Amino acid sequence: MNEVSVLAFPTKDDQFEEFRNMAYQNLDKQLEKLRPLFEKDQASTLHEISEAMQEFKQGLSGSLMQEAAHTLNQDLLQEDFSPCPHCGTLVRKLRDTSRSIETKHGKSLITRPYFYCRSCKVGFSPVDENLGLSERKKQHDLQKLALKFLSKMPFEEAAQLFYESTGVSFSDHCMHELFSSFVEDLGPKDVIASADEISRRIEQASSHEKRRPVLVVSVDGAHMPTRPQNGRDNKRGPGEYKEAKGFRIYLNSRDRITHLASWHQISDKQEITQALCLAASRIPTDKVRICLIGDGAHWLWEAMEKAFPNGRQILDYYHVSEYVHALAQAQYPSDPGKALHWVESTMARLSLKDGVRHVIAGLKRMKPGNNEDKEQIRKTINYLERNKERIHYRGDRIGGYPIGSGGIESANKFICQTRLKRSGAWWLKENSNKMLALRCAMVNETFEQILSNYVTERKLDNL
Repeated sequence: MNEVSVLAFPTKDDQFEEFRNMAYQNLDKQLEKLRPLFEKDQASTLHEISEAMQEFKQGLSGSLMQEAAHTLNQDLLQEDFSPCPHCGTLVRKLRDTSRSIETKHGKSLITRPYFYCRSCKVGFSPVDENLGLSERKKQHDLQKLALKFLSKMPFEEAAQLFYESTGVSFSDHCMHELFSSFVEDLGPKDVIASADEISRRIEQASSHEKRRPVLVVSVDGAHMPTRPQNGRDNKRGPGEYKEAKGFRIYLNSRDRITHLASWHQISDKQEITQALCLAASRIPTDKVRICLIGDGAHWLWEAMEKAFPNGRQILDYYHVSEYVHALAQAQYPSDPGKALHWVESTMARLSLKDGVRHVIAGLKRMKPGNNEDKEQIRKTINYLERNKERIHYRGDRIGGYPIGSGGIESANKFICQTRLKRSGAWWLKENSNKMLALRCAMVNETFEQILSNYVTERKLDNL
């Protein structure tokens, strides 16, 4: 009987044992980097030991990454033919090539077969696709970390702290390139959570509630420092503050806020309205009680009414209070006690049913001391008249609705001002909007999904 030889493929246990043996060899090799610590005449300080251990750790983990990539892709590494990803033609291996990459575990050298399709005039490596390698030397785990750093601090500072934290150099110039590439064309459809995710958050927040939770919608603007493009003489010209319009949507349940969506951009009323309508389309309105909170600006009420036509409209209590305080100071400048008493009684009346009508009537009977007082009275009356249907604070409290716009005010601060409104910082409008989009993605918890889509799109572009 003729014997038939059978090619035995390595099992998973065989692969792991091979990896283990290589790991031991790499450990011995990397341990040599610590030898100088033991050859010094004087004892090393803890800082010196820490620096040496950081280099040792990066070298060891980088080499283990390299060995793991090779061991787990042995079948692809041994291929002499591979189908072209464009036309499907079986292509012969051109040569083996090595590629240096960096991850948060250190530097690795990936050696793999390289194929070239003469028909399509494209080169490819199946190992690169199988490993999900980025076209950049810095891989996606480092890119992810860099984006998180630069979303919170200036690029130069982010690059410095990135190196101190990881031991991997990521220049501020490379961070700029990554940032521009990542946020290119990033819009509200990407940054705002999906309908399924928003429904999940609402369901989770209302699981222990006896009635539907209150969904709060608030719109406001925050002024951002911007500068023009450089001119022909390379001078930027004077900077100016432009309003970044934005909204925040959240659940107000048991004195706890559950964030759902935010979007902020230096844009016009139409653009922010479209973004708000997009967010509204992803919200199951039958599962919540909707309230709209804002100050007296006409544009924001138009935007909220279009997106949520049946929402309960509430004029921000604290903006009303500002008008009342300003009038009290103008009317009773020499009697602070009387001014305070009038403010408290007026705000108390506004909380009662039909209270705004009685307050307006009282203001019309008020006798101004001078033209300035007269103008302040007129402004306050007009403000209350325009918004009287939105003033019902006693009913709001009974229904569990908030009466203040603190939610959007805090969003303006931690999304816009914390990162962009720094001392000496002036932004191009385009870059300002890109950074706002990135920070909204972080707050909306959609950054991970956006990064996943980004990796997939870049992979498809390289095919």
